[in-house]
Amino acid sequence: MSRLARRVQIDDPKYDDDERNGQNGGGEEEGGGATKLRSTSSNVSDDQEPFMGVKVRRKASLHREVKGDYIDVPSHPRLMKILQKQGDKHILFADKVLKFTASGKMKRRILLITDFAIYILDPENDVLKRRIAMAAVEKLCLSELSDNFLAIIIPTEYDLLMASTRKTEIVTVLVEHTKSSSNYELDVEFSNSIEYQAAADLTKEVQFEEVEGGVRTRILRK
Repeated sequence: MSRLARRVQIDDPKYDDDERNGQNGGGEEEGGGATKLRSTSSNVSDDQEPFMGVKVRRKASLHREVKGDYIDVPSHPRLMKILQKQGDKHILFADKVLKFTASGKMKRRILLITDFAIYILDPENDVLKRRIAMAAVEKLCLSELSDNFLAIIIPTEYDLLMASTRKTEIVTVLVEHTKSSSNYELDVEFSNSIEYQAAADLTKEVQFEEVEGGVRTRILRK
């Protein structure tokens, strides 16, 4: 079995420091059988939905101003043209994120969420890289620790792993919109071992470990 182990450091809040990463050796055993936690309603409070008391959150994220569109989409003619071509008009969220490729590289991307789809675009030239129908999303996966990682699981396609300092808002937008527009509630799972489909024939696992001064993250090839 082949293995790829990387240590990735994602800092809050500046993106300039987000791409620091290096090889992580050591030959630890791959994590397996991590329990996915679900909280009961007794853990829910107004400032924790949809995290339900499971995930460790930074104090700043509890009181951060919610803006929605952080890049001013209407001022980008190419972005507007893409949305108009797809028939999307209502922007729920827009911001720059770090997206992990199948090879493990981090790419700066624009994440744009409308009432119909999730868009991934190249911020250098506003070119569409991927469009995911909102109805295709099965669940969202996060660690239980204080980090910026978010995995969006799409059973009919390959999954999406990203990092964002506004992860809380992204999850809230997706959960609330799905609940209000569909007959089901989008599942949110918490585990310090997240398995995702990085490509059609490539499965990876993100392992999270709390260490002194932060969270250590390893991305392993299964």
